[in-house]
Amino acid sequence: MQRRHFSLSSISSLLAISCITLAAALSPLTATAQQRIGVLMLHGKNGHNQDPNFSPLKGTFEKQGWVATVPDMPWSRGRYLDGHFDKAMAEIAGHIKGLRDQGATRIVIVGHSMGVPAALAHAARAGDVDALVLLAPGHIPRGYYTYSGLKVVRDSVDEARALVAAGKGDSRERFSDINQGKQQTVVATAKDFLSYFDPASDAEMSVTAPRVPAKTAVMTVVGEQDPLFKRIKAYYVDKLPANPKNKYLEVSGGHLETPRVATDDMIKWIKAVLAE
Repeated sequence: MQRRHFSLSSISSLLAISCITLAAALSPLTATAQQRIGVLMLHGKNGHNQDPNFSPLKGTFEKQGWVATVPDMPWSRGRYLDGHFDKAMAEIAGHIKGLRDQGATRIVIVGHSMGVPAALAHAARAGDVDALVLLAPGHIPRGYYTYSGLKVVRDSVDEARALVAAGKGDSRERFSDINQGKQQTVVATAKDFLSYFDPASDAEMSVTAPRVPAKTAVMTVVGEQDPLFKRIKAYYVDKLPANPKNKYLEVSGGHLETPRVATDDMIKWIKAVLAE
C-alpha cells in the first residue's frame, strides 16, 4: 500500500481551507444573530412623546433588546399642525435613519391613532419598512364626506380647496377638526391643512394602504369600543396587499387603551414576523 506524505505547508493549507469553509457555513448564522429591530413610535393626534397611553411601550420594546424612539411629531399637542404632511414624512425618514445609525437592521413603525395614516404613508412612499403595527387607527379624511356628524370638517376642507383655487393657499386660516368626538380649531395654511385633510391626500389610509409594499407585514389592532371598530376593516385593512403575515386583531377597550391592551400580542407578532 502506498503511503501519502504531507508536508507542514500542505497541512497548513488544508487547515486554512477548512477554516474558510467553516466560516462560510457559519456566516448566515452570524448575520442572523446580528439582526436588531428598531421601532419608530408615532403617537396620536394632539398626543406627545410622553403620552401615558402610548410612550411606555418604548421601555417594553427596549427590554426585548430592540432600539426604540418616540419623537414629538408635527400633529402633537404642542405642534398641531406644524407644516405640510411632507414635512412629517421627512421627519419620519430622519428618525428611521437615526434607528439605523444605532444599529437597527429591521425597522418597525408602531403607530397609534393619527400615527397610523402617517405610518402607512411612509411605508407606501419609501418602501423601507419591514413591518407596521397599527393601533386604534384614526384620522379619516374620506370619512368627512361619508360619515354623518363630520360636516364641520368637510366644510373646512371645501373652504381650503377654494382658498387654494383662489391663489390663497399660503394664507394661514382657522379650520375645524374633530378628534374623538370633540371639535377643535386648526390654524394652518390652506395647503398644509389639505395635505392632512384632503380625501385624496397621502394622509388618507385608504389611499396609501394599497401602495404599501407586499413584503411589508401589517398588524392592525382595534378596540371593541373604538368609534371605528365596525368600519376600519373595510376602510383600509381589506385594501392592503396580500401578505400571509398580515394580522387583524380585535381587543377589548376603547381608542386610548388599545396600545396597553395589545402589548403582548404585538410583541409576539413582531418576533414572529422579524425572527432574529
